[in-house]
Amino acid sequence: MASTHRAPIEEHPDLMDLRARHDRAAATPRAQMIEALALLTGLYLAASPWICGFNGFTTLAVTNLIAGLAYMLLLGGLGNSYERTHSMAWAAAAIGIWTCVAPWVVAGDVAHTRSITSNLITGALATLLALAAASGARDKDTHRHGPATRRPVSGTY
Repeated sequence: MASTHRAPIEEHPDLMDLRARHDRAAATPRAQMIEALALLTGLYLAASPWICGFNGFTTLAVTNLIAGLAYMLLLGGLGNSYERTHSMAWAAAAIGIWTCVAPWVVAGDVAHTRSITSNLITGALATLLALAAASGARDKDTHRHGPATRRPVSGTY
């Protein structure tokens, strides 16, 4: 029985092509702009109770702090390891939606004009940025031309 030599999975042409595509996507000005705006949005969300003056509402202040830090962690890793974290953008979109409804959902009487306005604007922006990050993960060439036009893979696997 003849044994065949198999290359490690890290050297598979499809995997290498996928990594190269994600590296190109993360290096685009659009992806870098989305990442920078997402980091600023998360930072503002975390600090918004103290910036807007509703830090006396402890439940909403803590909620915004935790949500802002989580948002920054989810979308902040896009530049360094885009191929592993781009799917986390959907979780960041959920955080954006949560931010919009938090003034009415968290315990206590925290739904006041400043907190509602800040959370609605920040939550909407966070959701839009997360959706933009998630849409950047699609392979536009595959969707536009279909799998039949992909170049053939060389080598035997």
